[in-house]
Amino acid sequence: MKDKIIIKKFPNGIKLFLDSEITFEELLNEIAYKFSQNRMFFRDAKLAVSFEGRELSEEEERLIITTIQLNSDINVLCIVGKNDDTDRNFVKAIQKVDYQQTDNYGHFYRGTLKNNQKIEVDSSIVILGDVYPGSSVTASKDIIILGGLYGEAYAGVGTDSSHYIVALEMSPEKLKIGEFRYKPNEKSRWGIKPKVQPKIAYVKDEHIVTEPIAKDLLEHLPFYK
Repeated sequence: MKDKIIIKKFPNGIKLFLDSEITFEELLNEIAYKFSQNRMFFRDAKLAVSFEGRELSEEEERLIITTIQLNSDINVLCIVGKNDDTDRNFVKAIQKVDYQQTDNYGHFYRGTLKNNQKIEVDSSIVILGDVYPGSSVTASKDIIILGGLYGEAYAGVGTDSSHYIVALEMSPEKLKIGEFRYKPNEKSRWGIKPKVQPKIAYVKDEHIVTEPIAKDLLEHLPFYK
């Protein structure tokens, strides 16, 4: 008898192989059982999650993530596509930038912000999607965008300039960290897709700088531990 759910763990995440023949309710029950039985194995892990073997709607994905977090001590950072190596590498890089929060609290949003949509959270936030021109995301801590930042982003609301903003593609209309504002040298090249290169924006010498994410950079950031 084959397992209805198989969990494969990687250094920066887990992959769930899901049975496509059982009902979704049965699947959630299996996930709850598996993770509750392995609670001590994962402990306080902060992981990305991917799914294979079954087509899932966004609502079903949210229910699975909720079930995992209710039956384990895992903090799910984001969901990545099963064939998206770029997202996997990006998540691995983000974890090196000390995403581990002392209060283990943050928000996750899956979808693209457009038509002047706005998100405001009193924590850090991970967005799996793009932030279109005219739209904005505001967070009291860090902002991580697994997509393109073409609109506005404001991290470290108030005067806290110790936080950062990261995006797969950094081309913002406006960007602010704490009390510091960033003025792009060029207008956003909306519609033009350059080579994807994750970038990070942070405050250095009372100015916001944006640089590609690289090991040497990570080791010299003020918040890197």
